[in-house]
Parts: sequence; C-alpha cells; structure tokens
Amino acid sequence: MKTVIKSCEKCFEEFSSALADLTDHAKRSKNGKLNESQARDLLKHFEETHELALNVITHYFKQIGKGPFSGSRDLTVEAFHAELIDDGKAWLDMVIDRIQYNPVYEIDTQEKFLGNIQKQYIRLLQRFEDTMGKKLDE
Repeated sequence: MKTVIKSCEKCFEEFSSALADLTDHAKRSKNGKLNESQARDLLKHFEETHELALNVITHYFKQIGKGPFSGSRDLTVEAFHAELIDDGKAWLDMVIDRIQYNPVYEIDTQEKFLGNIQKQYIRLLQRFEDTMGKKLDE
C-alpha cells in the first residue's frame, strides 16, 4: 500500500483546526478553574495541538532540505533559530512540561501544566500560527 505524504500546508491546516479546538476548550473554564473532565480534555487537546505544531515544523524543514532532528527539543531550538517561533525558552518549557506530565513519572504537575497551557502556551501556539501562516504564504 502506498502512503500519502502530507504537505506542510496540509499539516498546517490540521494544526490550525486543532488550535481552534484547544482555544475553545480553554475558554470554557470559569475563572481558569477546570473540573476533572475539562482538565482531561484541555490536556488532550493541548498535547495534540503541540504535536501537530511540531509536525508542521518538521514538514517545513523537510521542504527546505533541513533535518532530520533527533527529537522535539532539537526541533524546537532549530525552529527558534529559523524564526518560526519567537520564544525558544518558553517553547522548550512547553516540551519539558509535556515530558514531566507523562504519567510514567510520580511528580504531580497537572495543576502547574494546566495553568501554563491557559496562561502561556496557547498564546505561543497562536503566535506560531501567525508566523507560520505568513511563511507559507510567501
């Protein structure tokens, strides 16, 4: 069976759609307080959206002949150097938060992670969407 290779533009469309869903879920919380179901949904949508953002970056770099990269941290650093993202440290924090939240670890980081998603990470993803949209329109 032949696999269809996604274009960077198609990945970007999927990312934008997921970001809109994530933003909607974040807006449903009252004063930043989430019940257990809302928290689960927000985390799920965030992880999906972040993963799609990394896919966009990966496809973009493939398209221009860069890569491959060994992981999300290396990809994030290169995206910062290529000016696809504007706050490399915050994006690396996002990667680290995802790693620490992993249920394999005993650390309870959910509250901090949810707060970071609502207060910082969604805005970073929105700025990436703006930047990447302009880049793809060139």
